[in-house]
Amino acid sequence: MKILHLLRCYDFFSLAIGNLCFYNFTKLDLQPKAMTTTARTVGFQSGERNVFFHILTACNLSCRHCYINISQHGTATLPRETIEKWLELFADPEKKSNVIFLGGEPTMHPDLSHGIAKAKELGFTVTVDSNGYLFHDLLDRTSPELLDYLSCSLDGPDSNVNDPIRGEGVFDICTNNIRKAVERGYNVSVIYTVSSLNIDDLHRMVPLLSEMGVKRFFIQVIGLRGKSAQESVGEQGWQVSPEQWLEIVPAVARQAAEAGIHVTFPKVFLEPGETFECAGLVTENFFIFPNGRVYRCPLCEDYPIHALRIENDALIPNEGLTEDNFFQLNIAEGCVMNKLLQPDTISYDDQGNPDHRISCCLLKQEILP
Repeated sequence: MKILHLLRCYDFFSLAIGNLCFYNFTKLDLQPKAMTTTARTVGFQSGERNVFFHILTACNLSCRHCYINISQHGTATLPRETIEKWLELFADPEKKSNVIFLGGEPTMHPDLSHGIAKAKELGFTVTVDSNGYLFHDLLDRTSPELLDYLSCSLDGPDSNVNDPIRGEGVFDICTNNIRKAVERGYNVSVIYTVSSLNIDDLHRMVPLLSEMGVKRFFIQVIGLRGKSAQESVGEQGWQVSPEQWLEIVPAVARQAAEAGIHVTFPKVFLEPGETFECAGLVTENFFIFPNGRVYRCPLCEDYPIHALRIENDALIPNEGLTEDNFFQLNIAEGCVMNKLLQPDTISYDDQGNPDHRISCCLLKQEILP
């Protein structure tokens, strides 16, 4: 069985694609503490409000696993005035709210620093997810007081591993800018998207992060969306097996924690008897794209089943069969969206029972230093 897709993936998630406890929402306390190398599941909390805000889809790189889907997400770059209005639309002074600026590459937007200041004014905790190029002199145009977290993506401990995935010369530029940001007092984290191309090099990230002064490390799972859904690599493909993940990722996370680094990684597989919980029913998560689509679940971002849309600067629920109709379904496999959209990620025993129950893609584990 191949391992499932994870957000923001998000590379973000972009996924990684990332990401609830990625932005766990207070300044780092770096005072010495009694260390534990046991992974703790970070459960969902009612009242959490997280806004993943793609202010453009353009990017200077062409990463081989990029999740952006132009046909679904559009090509627009939001004007400054729209960024302000949409931030106001999702601001809630009664709730702990977090905004993560994404792209594409968000630092390519000439008004990102203005967006950061506006978000802070509205009471958000603010994160920027970047490929590390930090365009428009971002470090000079904002400050650690306004930007709570700066997350940079690296997919290898050296250029030989990273650059075939993210582009020639990217490793040197990204690591140099990480060092500059750390020296300037920014809270810098690194996101590493695990795939078959780099899982064997994950352990070598620990000394690199320590040398650069990075105190937060986010390990992501490759998502078969966007480019990675179209391009296959090698005999195994992009994804790693459950056995590879369970053998390597928790062990490296413990090593990083022992080196003084706060590590977060996906839960992925539920323990026997552990209750499945969907973030869509407990927390408020909004994945906003510049064409006005607003998703509640990142697994759905390749499909026109978004629960909400922004129209004339108003947030409007969509009618018909949308993603939120599925959140309450309870199935043996765990996450219903994973079952519907990626059924080949699930294997079964001779009795027809799933070998693994898949957690919500937003459920994370962490190990504190």
